[in-house]
Amino acid sequence: MTTTQADIIREYGPFPGLDQVHGVTYDGENVWFASGDSVNAVNPDDGSVLRSIDVAAHAGTAYDGRHLFQIAEDRIRKIDPASGSVLATIPAPGNGGDSGLTWAEGFLWVGEYRSKQIHQIEPETGKIVRSIQSNRMVTGVTWVDGELWHGTWEGEESDLRRLDPQTGAVLDTIVMPNGTGVSGLESDGADRFFCGGGSSGKIRAVRRPR
Repeated sequence: MTTTQADIIREYGPFPGLDQVHGVTYDGENVWFASGDSVNAVNPDDGSVLRSIDVAAHAGTAYDGRHLFQIAEDRIRKIDPASGSVLATIPAPGNGGDSGLTWAEGFLWVGEYRSKQIHQIEPETGKIVRSIQSNRMVTGVTWVDGELWHGTWEGEESDLRRLDPQTGAVLDTIVMPNGTGVSGLESDGADRFFCGGGSSGKIRAVRRPR
């Protein structure tokens, strides 16, 4: 296992009127983040908030190439980003204890905070396909280049961890500065991770090690 210190490339926020950053996702152009009562699109070039969709947004956020998915309490809502309409709703596997959310290979992947698990679920029904056990509380979750990463946040300590998706073994750890929490996580598909910063109201771009 390799352990490195986080290289924080950039910070975005805090954003006016939006006190929390929960889930984070990326649509190929903009970063979206959940802030409690809305999910919001941010331009990663200048940090401006481009638009907001009024929907309950308490935890993880994901994007499948066409739709946003948003955890709110014990449900996951499928949202049309163009209209803001909720198209479908499925149960979340943790019954309100869910945190991270991402899309990969036709499935949603859901972090369940206190059980320290990541669940692969069917996006139409919410049925759990399989579960991966971590050894720390799971916040954000993302896939990039076939690698499974998740964020952790316990007390004043947070890190990003790459897991073996078959065994749950920790392969790499990126340690965040003390007091810098990770509430959500998404890759841009290349060399950046976008990390939600919880009550700091910030999003941090962290360099992905090669």
